[in-house]
Amino acid sequence: MAENKRDFYEVLGVEKSASADEIKRAYRKKAMQYHPDRNPDDPTAEAKFKEVGEAYEVLSDDDKRARYDQYGHAGVDPNFNAGGYGGGGFGGGFSGFGDFGDIFSDFFGGGGSGRSRAKAPRRGDSVSARVEVTFEEAAFGTEKEVSYFRIENCSSCEGSGSADGKVEPCDRCGGTGQVRTTQNFMGMAMQSTTTCPQCNGKGEIIRTPCTTCKGKGKVRRNKKIMVKIPAGVDSEQIVPVRGEGSVGANGGGNGDLMVEINIKPHKIFERDGMNVWCEMPISFTQAALGAEIIVPTLDGKVKYNIPEGTQTGTVFRLRDKGIPDVYNRSRRGDQLVKVVVETPTKLTKEQKELLRQLDESLGETPKRKKFFEAMKGFFD
Repeated sequence: MAENKRDFYEVLGVEKSASADEIKRAYRKKAMQYHPDRNPDDPTAEAKFKEVGEAYEVLSDDDKRARYDQYGHAGVDPNFNAGGYGGGGFGGGFSGFGDFGDIFSDFFGGGGSGRSRAKAPRRGDSVSARVEVTFEEAAFGTEKEVSYFRIENCSSCEGSGSADGKVEPCDRCGGTGQVRTTQNFMGMAMQSTTTCPQCNGKGEIIRTPCTTCKGKGKVRRNKKIMVKIPAGVDSEQIVPVRGEGSVGANGGGNGDLMVEINIKPHKIFERDGMNVWCEMPISFTQAALGAEIIVPTLDGKVKYNIPEGTQTGTVFRLRDKGIPDVYNRSRRGDQLVKVVVETPTKLTKEQKELLRQLDESLGETPKRKKFFEAMKGFFD
């Protein structure tokens, strides 16, 4: 029943004022979360996956969304002839009555043909998959084999659902997809047109169902394809592959394959948008005297001169050594190198003595002097 359904905006986790792009992003995230391939034998996840799909089907369509916003679930419920809102069964004569105009039109046989709706071209569902790539592959692009499940036409019956290829007109509705019944409404005998329960509005029945697909004409199969991963792609980003989803119905196009990217952690680099971070250990002597060091980058090793007196935590920037912009190949981020000065350990007796002599010769540094003066004032 419509009254038991959750609010579609709540299902997708978006506000009622959400844009089409926000609704699409929310749907993709929820569909990935509850997809049957990621939640095998989980009836709760399967139910939520269907609920998310139903919500997106309505909210992604401007006309359906408008009806839903105005009338709620009844506005998109075929049992309420949702397609007729704003018009009446008598050339619009009941349009001023809103919902009631459509109810009256149903009683008098108005509304669209159940068979025409059942036979209308319908686009196939989009399906999802995940692929893991290395840090470098995500930065510069690659091609990966992706394995996933989708709905395809049954090869045994070529999608007809019939073992012998014969599809006959439904004998209950005469091939119209609709049946008429007479009902008493407010003391008047009125005819009501409903979808034929025997053929589900198709107007056709199959006497000998295909044993492979059990008369459905569709089967769920595993498919493997090579997918190009663009340079600059980030984790959890979706790469769409048009037309590689489930097959459509009645000549409708295939859905899409939505490939979610997962990037393996790197031993050296960390990503921050288009920038790459790297920690570079240097010795106490290199920090004090300055030195030419070798820095690893995505493009290979580069030389960099650090100045004398470099402090730990100092960050150097290497221009255009970061991640390419996935939307603009001419742009690229930077690499940020954070210097970490290593304090020497396991010193010999002679080394310790030399360091003491060095410390005495340096005297009190400006930073230390300023700190101790502030500390003295604090305790006073």
